[in-house]
Amino acid sequence: MVRVALSQCIKILIFFTLYLFVSSVDARIRRYKWEVKYEYKSPDCYKKLVITVNGKTPGPTILARENDTIIVELKNSLLTENVAIHWHGIRQIETPWFDGTEGVTQCPILPGDTFIYEFVVDRPGTYLYHAHYGMQREAGLYGSIRVLLGDGKTEPFPYDHDRSIILNDWYHKTTFEQATGLSSLDFDWVGEPQSILIQGKGRFNCSSPGIDAGLCNATPSECSPYVLTVIPGKTYRLRIASLTSLSALSFEIEGHNMTVVEADGHYVQPFVINNLFIYSGETYSVLINADQDPSRNYWASAKVVSRQNTTPNGLAIFNYYPNHPRRYPPTVPPRGPAWNDTAPRMSQSLAIKARQGSISPPPPLSDRVFVFLNTQNKVNGYVRWSVNNVSFNLPHTPYLISLKENLTHLFQQSLPPTGYDFVNYDIYREQDGNGTTSDSIYRLDFNTTVDIILQNARQLLQNRSETHPWHLHGHDFWVLGYGDGKFDMFNDPKKYNLVNPILKNTVPVHPYGWTALRFRADNPGVWAFHCHIEAHFYMGMGVVFEEGIEKVGRLPTSIMGCGDTKGWSQRP
Repeated sequence: MVRVALSQCIKILIFFTLYLFVSSVDARIRRYKWEVKYEYKSPDCYKKLVITVNGKTPGPTILARENDTIIVELKNSLLTENVAIHWHGIRQIETPWFDGTEGVTQCPILPGDTFIYEFVVDRPGTYLYHAHYGMQREAGLYGSIRVLLGDGKTEPFPYDHDRSIILNDWYHKTTFEQATGLSSLDFDWVGEPQSILIQGKGRFNCSSPGIDAGLCNATPSECSPYVLTVIPGKTYRLRIASLTSLSALSFEIEGHNMTVVEADGHYVQPFVINNLFIYSGETYSVLINADQDPSRNYWASAKVVSRQNTTPNGLAIFNYYPNHPRRYPPTVPPRGPAWNDTAPRMSQSLAIKARQGSISPPPPLSDRVFVFLNTQNKVNGYVRWSVNNVSFNLPHTPYLISLKENLTHLFQQSLPPTGYDFVNYDIYREQDGNGTTSDSIYRLDFNTTVDIILQNARQLLQNRSETHPWHLHGHDFWVLGYGDGKFDMFNDPKKYNLVNPILKNTVPVHPYGWTALRFRADNPGVWAFHCHIEAHFYMGMGVVFEEGIEKVGRLPTSIMGCGDTKGWSQRP
């Protein structure tokens, strides 16, 4: 009996040892300890206060495999400023409270406090993290998330090395100065950025008129061009992400074609390009062959498009080993495409299709359709960005808490508009511009299929239309189509791509154009959907969706403590 029991115990012990081993191989826990604080930095040679993570901007890259659990212990050392971090592209299935959206899914993290984010990265791909409190993202709080395939799996395209690059525009004014200008009756627009950064490095002309010599120094290595070193004959997967505050960009590497293979974490039917158009919040993987003359280096360039601007191109060095990494290329950097040429940008959008067999096709029909007109308005004399002439305001108590705790009196319960005057509204003509503000939200029936038509129009007081990159939290959506002019509710849906549309979480709506999306409301929680231009969302260009709130588990008390939840963070 003793021998049998002992033998059984040994078998059980071996089983659990193997189980734990296999589990640790298939899904790991990745722990990060971060401190967020202000430091003086000169990423483009101009010295200013920058928000860093562990002293760096961009912050540390999160490296993981699919189904790993990420735990980030975040200490807010900003001294006088709150903070929250959004994990851009991570769907937060069963953890909606860790989406990191202040006012929507959590209270902000107070100065001196430590907050723990814990979530699963359930799919491989290229993602991002960035501040989601006020306009902090443009102060430097951002970084990359790279999720690899599980052990034993292989990508459908071969490459030798894997690199990540973040593109960003850079302002010398603080976010406080910019926010004050945007919020004033005497409206002061943020203007064009001073520099374009490639992986946190740029170069501002310190001899520009009016620049304080004590604030601008072109000699430190901190603002020397970013160097991407390659070995001749090798193929590189370059994960390119944009976290610009305002700018749409064109990225290219002199003399090299790029093959697009991934967008926002989903495989793309490969196609070859000379330059990549990329909008704030988007991520792409491109394959680049180091097959040019190896005796020299080449320029990598990022140029502002879609806006008439004064910002010089961002430059980096594509360094062929063993050439010296600081050896400048012998050529003039690429000029890039014309800023106002919309045709190639629309062509790239239309070219992005899902790789065969990589994703499920969308449902053939939707249960509900929203048409979101992107407008600029005046509300009581203040300039605002709006959806269907309604400008969004965040409440003091996050929606997730209000809805889960049945505190619905804390925000407006009226239904926000689901469309606009399709017959009489002229998207090309200046309107009267009057709008309203609201903090009401869209309540979606769980597991239904939703269509969103993003319609672009003329902006207030200017004969132009902006490019707006829209980002949906908690979901991916199928991109069914793009078009010029006003969306035709009868004819345009007949042209939808229902065969191989790409899944994305961020998509542009082009000037005077429309973009059609479809998604399943199958992730219980409360999710923001907004323009990813920092000033536009700050000025009200966004909405919030609620779905399946009754299916959300018990909320952690760590997300509470603001608005009507003051003191709740101490609840048992």
